[in-house]
Amino acid sequence: MHTKFILVVGGAGYIGSHMLLALRAAGFQPIVLDNLSKGCRDAVLDALLVEGDIADEALLNKVFSTYHFAAVMHFASFIEVGESVRLPLKYYENNMAASLTLLKVMLQHNVKNFVFSSTAAVYGEPKYIPIDEAHPVQPINPYGKSKWMLEQVLQDLSSSHGLRFAALRYFNAAGADPQGRLAERHHPETHLIPLILQAARDERAAITIYGKDYPTADGTCIRDYIHVTDLCEAHLLALRALLEGASSMTYNLGTGRGYSVEQVIQVARVVTQCVISVEVGARRAGDPISLIANAARAQRELHWQPCYPELETIVRHAWAASTKIMQEV
Repeated sequence: MHTKFILVVGGAGYIGSHMLLALRAAGFQPIVLDNLSKGCRDAVLDALLVEGDIADEALLNKVFSTYHFAAVMHFASFIEVGESVRLPLKYYENNMAASLTLLKVMLQHNVKNFVFSSTAAVYGEPKYIPIDEAHPVQPINPYGKSKWMLEQVLQDLSSSHGLRFAALRYFNAAGADPQGRLAERHHPETHLIPLILQAARDERAAITIYGKDYPTADGTCIRDYIHVTDLCEAHLLALRALLEGASSMTYNLGTGRGYSVEQVIQVARVVTQCVISVEVGARRAGDPISLIANAARAQRELHWQPCYPELETIVRHAWAASTKIMQEV
């Protein structure tokens, strides 16, 4: 079998680095392109890292001339909703404009398979729960809009140039490699579970709940948490489908289970056996009451099934991996 090179842009980040483990285990040869603005150099483990930006057309041409890629997997996006509202140009420049440069160079080098990290934020305020792919697409912040814009570009390139893509709309990625090789690390941290675990370790005084007056059982927002390993398995299945000639596809990725912020904190107390202090703050603008996925299409068409749907397992893996990595530093 010929070595199948896969370009993983943003491969030093949280989801991208976990994807490298899945690719290597499946016999692919990942090449990482990352500017390390958010990712960690050591997270790529033994994969080849090219340090650089997807906006750098000359660098992209050099990389695409060096390797014959079977596909590109795109994880190099800014992801903070609040920041996107304050700094929309940052999001449109990176998530849209730089991605267009990547797509242009891909097509110039006749690479036609593209796996795109999209988001449930394309749906905006849910009209119904759980959210399936037929739900209206009405993003309410620049982050969600930038992702939806690129999805539309992909559709156009599919028609004009034969690009075949998988647009994978994540709900809340969480957890860590079950073997503890990688953990979730953002600088600064913005995701709920690692923030709670920081509070458990006394690295922060308390975890802030943004709004406790929502119309839910305990007054806090509800989210669908998907284990990062399950997320990567869905990417692998989508990649294989494209390489086997499948048409372009769009899928929601989630478990179909909703957990409130209060429930996540309670599970973390059980897992860590630590006191976790809580503060209640005001609601954040643009936080929907509930986001729960209907991922039946991905399960049916990709034959994908989450292995770690339980919240306690997700939190346990996150706690074990972050503890192990802290001990190694």
